Amino acid sequence: MPYVKLNDLNLYYEEFGRGETVLFLHSHFSRGLLAFSGQIIPFSGKYRCLYPDFRGHGRTLCDDLTWNSRMVADDMAMFLDKLEIKQAHIIGYSCGAYVGCYMAAKYPQKVKSLVTIGGAAYPRPEGATDFLPENLLKNNSIDFIEDIKSRHQEAHRGDWQTYLRNTVADWQQSPSLTDAEWKNIKCPAFFINGENDPFGTCEELLEKVPSAKIYKVLGGGHRPHFVGEQIDDINKRILDFLND
Repeated sequence: MPYVKLNDLNLYYEEFGRGETVLFLHSHFSRGLLAFSGQIIPFSGKYRCLYPDFRGHGRTLCDDLTWNSRMVADDMAMFLDKLEIKQAHIIGYSCGAYVGCYMAAKYPQKVKSLVTIGGAAYPRPEGATDFLPENLLKNNSIDFIEDIKSRHQEAHRGDWQTYLRNTVADWQQSPSLTDAEWKNIKCPAFFINGENDPFGTCEELLEKVPSAKIYKVLGGGHRPHFVGEQIDDINKRILDFLND
């Protein structure tokens, strides 16, 4: 699958389908296809679906291992420009939700609509330091470390500790939109959160973007769009939103 050169990085992405463009933005610890495996077939029948690996993640390559969600938002805007896509629907999950909000605020002309899953209006740093390398080693979280090593091997080139430190720092600080940035989100928006999501609520997002549509997933957690969760319901509601 293709790479695209964006200033200092070679960004890897997967692409399926034809039609209006939907840009899928993945979560912390994840990568494009892994975060949205349950959306590939339902969405690619009608839309051109793009699944990039963020800076520092998956198979995307860069000499500088530093990253945060604001940098990723700039990367994604350049990515659309490079592919000559004037506007795209954005679907962001967790960290990708923050990236999507940054994009909608900073590059409103590029965002046709915004869907967030597991998003938030302010940071929840609790528990983030558990994922620092020294704490994972102390807690003997070897399986998780090996997953991170293999999942992002090409991006971090063996320096999984730096990858985790960047992830923890972004977790602790994101999202960090100012009131002016929230007010600049004027595209149609749809905020989805499980009622048991510990990282954010659709109600707090509605306070920031009063024109948005929201959906609280009863019994849902942080990732209701995953296989084995409330995937059919979430896919239908997002597709209906895009169709409207």
